Amino acid sequence: MKILIVSTPMGPLGKGLGGGVELTLLAVLKGLKARGHQMALVAASGSELEAGLLDQLWLEPGVPQASWQHQPRQAAVQIPANSLLARFWDRALQEQDRFDLLLNLAYDWLPLWLTPHCRTPLFHLVSMGSVGEAMDQLIATTAARFPKRIAFHTAAQAADFDLPAAPQLLANGFDFSQYQFQATPQKLLGWAGRVAPEKGLEDAAQVAQQWGWPLAVWGLKEDHAYAEAVEASVPEGTLQWRGFLNTAQFQAELGHCAVLLNTPKWNEAFGNVVVEAMACGVPVLAYRRGGPAELIDPGISGALVEPDCTKALVEWLPRVLALDRQACRAKAKERFSLEAFALRLENWLTQHQ
Repeated sequence: MKILIVSTPMGPLGKGLGGGVELTLLAVLKGLKARGHQMALVAASGSELEAGLLDQLWLEPGVPQASWQHQPRQAAVQIPANSLLARFWDRALQEQDRFDLLLNLAYDWLPLWLTPHCRTPLFHLVSMGSVGEAMDQLIATTAARFPKRIAFHTAAQAADFDLPAAPQLLANGFDFSQYQFQATPQKLLGWAGRVAPEKGLEDAAQVAQQWGWPLAVWGLKEDHAYAEAVEASVPEGTLQWRGFLNTAQFQAELGHCAVLLNTPKWNEAFGNVVVEAMACGVPVLAYRRGGPAELIDPGISGALVEPDCTKALVEWLPRVLALDRQACRAKAKERFSLEAFALRLENWLTQHQ
């Protein structure tokens, strides 16, 4: 198939602005390329991409979208002047007749609204749970009219929406050859994600303080005031800010952690960093909330505890530290390989033919 993929309008790829969507995009490109499909991409100017994955690339300038998760639930749909989102879809509509299908990775109103108006079938891989009423309504409407054209990562994510039938679940895929197994960890806890209130870094910081080990923190500081408040809440030296790193650098550092803490305050759609940690042999101690609760095999790759309970995290830490790191990686590879994801993705996209 010839597929035109439309990227996230949050900004250029390769800088962490798109969150987990950037890793999903890479998995889509690698997985479908390996299965013989031809792919083109519309992305923001300044994007950094791995060579050899695309047959065509359009880079568009423009103003990034505001994050839906940082708006009030009743917020109106917003499209700024010189909109990156609008430029993406202007390009996609111009080029659509050259492709068998369009694949939208943006969590935004405009591409969903365009679904019945495109000549070429338009598919959507939804990247977040419910964060706004306007999006909830349009996701439900799109799923009712085009049930085979919309997919989700996890059951917990899909359950946020009023869907007319059982959802299409794709999980995600990872190239395990890019993640090195680390058998012997340091006395170091880890946490990874956008540094923003909904990600719950403060809980992981409290666990690190109580346990007496430093907490390595990877990710883009999206909310600097929040980051400063979390750092001020624990003794100096508790947090080690590592920043946003590319996959090669990230996995090299992540593998040295004894345990990854995953402490979201919202319904995380998937949780890429959970699988990335397990791919390095790092077990994950997480709240039983959202997508991550479907990724961890308790007693093998980590443990799940009551949400928002740091006491439970501390109590479970010794048991998670004792888990077999090789078995942790093996289970993750069994469930989340790039090859299995590509097959699920291909089966979904070929339904229209």
